[in-house]
Amino acid sequence: MSYYCDVTTWHHFSEWWGDVTVPHGCSASRGRSLGLCTAPSPGCHHGATGHYGVTAGGVTSPPADRCPQRLARVGPVLLAAHVRSVSLPGTPLLSRSPRAAPGRPLTLEQQLAASIARVLARYRFLLDSFVIEFFTNDQWATLPPSWQDVLADLPSPQLAALLLEKANPEEASYSMVWPLSLLAFKATAHALALPRAHCGGANSRPEEFQENLCQSTRLHPVFRKHVKPKKQHEIWQLGKLVKRLSELAQCEHVVDVGSGQGHLSRFLSFGLGLPVTAVEGNRHLVDTAKRFDRELVQVLEKERARGGKAAWELSLRGPSHVAGWVDPQAPWPEFLLLLQPGVDISHPPTAAAGTGPPSLEPGMRTLPMVLGRDVAQPARAAVDPTGARSHVGTGVPIGHLQEPGQPAEHPPVLGRVLLTGLHACGDLSVTLLRHFVQCPHVAAITSVACCYMKLSTRETPVPPGLVLPPTVPPATYGYPLSAWVAGLPGHTLSYKAREGACHAAEDYVQRLRSQSPGLRAHCYRAVLETLIRAADPSKQCLGVQTIPGAHCLSFHEYARLGLARVGLDPSTPLDAAHVDALLRRQQQVIAYFTLVLLLSPLVESLILLDRVIYLQEQGFQCRLIPLFDPQFSPRNLVLVAAKAQSASALSTLVEDDSKG
Repeated sequence: MSYYCDVTTWHHFSEWWGDVTVPHGCSASRGRSLGLCTAPSPGCHHGATGHYGVTAGGVTSPPADRCPQRLARVGPVLLAAHVRSVSLPGTPLLSRSPRAAPGRPLTLEQQLAASIARVLARYRFLLDSFVIEFFTNDQWATLPPSWQDVLADLPSPQLAALLLEKANPEEASYSMVWPLSLLAFKATAHALALPRAHCGGANSRPEEFQENLCQSTRLHPVFRKHVKPKKQHEIWQLGKLVKRLSELAQCEHVVDVGSGQGHLSRFLSFGLGLPVTAVEGNRHLVDTAKRFDRELVQVLEKERARGGKAAWELSLRGPSHVAGWVDPQAPWPEFLLLLQPGVDISHPPTAAAGTGPPSLEPGMRTLPMVLGRDVAQPARAAVDPTGARSHVGTGVPIGHLQEPGQPAEHPPVLGRVLLTGLHACGDLSVTLLRHFVQCPHVAAITSVACCYMKLSTRETPVPPGLVLPPTVPPATYGYPLSAWVAGLPGHTLSYKAREGACHAAEDYVQRLRSQSPGLRAHCYRAVLETLIRAADPSKQCLGVQTIPGAHCLSFHEYARLGLARVGLDPSTPLDAAHVDALLRRQQQVIAYFTLVLLLSPLVESLILLDRVIYLQEQGFQCRLIPLFDPQFSPRNLVLVAAKAQSASALSTLVEDDSKG
């Protein structure tokens, strides 16, 4: 059997790359290329036109190699190599992108951002689609027919192996020839995404959890209490990075912004002996953090009294806690003022009767309304004005050995400061980067971002999820941050695209490979959407809260619960034949979502590259390091930066991190 690809597919590939063509016999990077076979081989029944041969070093593969399995297995590898070759300086891939300043070549980050923006712009129909509208918007029909043919009935493990996983595992098996455009789509998505493999290795579980699935062997037991394995892994990895960077950059103080329950701050101060100020916007989380601090001190004192040597290796000096919010639009002097004791810059507006914040405990102060929300307002989770949990402000800090309400001695934040934010959500990560750039006291920063859909943009200056909208539009936005990305055609990212970038691709791969019953949830919700719109066309894409154990229910049970949640009659009769016909297309829904998920790492890569380029534009050196195991912590890339006098520390830091 011969393999072939119609001419329109090759034109699709050429148009995609902006006039990139690969003539027969040409050599691409590392001596590998794709070529047009103008002389069909024996056994080829498709003629010279439109028959494609895979060449190596300009020599067309022998006829024996021209089989579906051969093409399918080597195709993605060759395409990935070709993608890398055309993304180098001076190639047609960047011919339509903004040009660098005269005499200044494009940086690798600028090249990569431009490439990603072009790919995302071409496949915006995938990025901006909601899978719940799979049937109502006939999303399957938006895919090329050749894609539909090979993906329609592909089993879930094959979707994982052939699309989402970079290497072809043993499970990979091509039952039919894939179109070149789909192979190129997959190869491009993998080739352009920032590497996320943890430097510690490729094991399915971090080494520290090999003995006990729930307890890190690297952390002292006092730092594992109240902490889930994911967070244990994160605070150990980020903690040692912050410690090393603070030494190399000669920082005298660490400010942990968006500290939550204080797990990272506690490890940095008690475990690593760093002076730490923990800043959190949710007063109840601050109270919890202080309680955990006191519990830790009590344990250490008891162990010391019993003569335990390990307890003496830890410090009794804990973090200082600050409660409040940081205004993303406020200048850096105000940010520093938030960290000082005894300074009250707040002038909160008078709240209407019955809507004011609860009374604060002694020693804590109310901050101004920031983007429409009083910082002292309680919340089920620490949710900031952009929907994140980590925008913070000021208050009088409480020491770990003090009773609630008794201010502890708080050293002023002077000298060189290191900012850190562990999964600082939305605009908070951007705000910290701006403070790093503008504030002379901040010498270094480590930033781990999340909740990209909560970023403010020109298109959505007020992201969904705000408690109250701001009265004044923001003067600056969370994305794009750099002038370069802002000038790229197609750089805009919708809320849906940014929300998709927060998905855990590694987790979905495992669900596909195990054929998890939970995979039917997307199909259930998409079918439910057709029922909702049939009953009331005005009800579209409503938020249906998660139905517990949905995958264990029959669809009729699921529909009854779902209809009730959107205010419709749960006893509405269903067209059983129509519903069953839609449910039989479950694998199409899964395949479509897998294609969307394949693009999600590119969205995250573009957002993070935008931040790297912004720092470079301001004259600072920085690095992106895959610090966490993505199986444990999907948002695992940490942006590390240091100012000129500390810039050499970055190279040392990266070398140390690569050694584990």
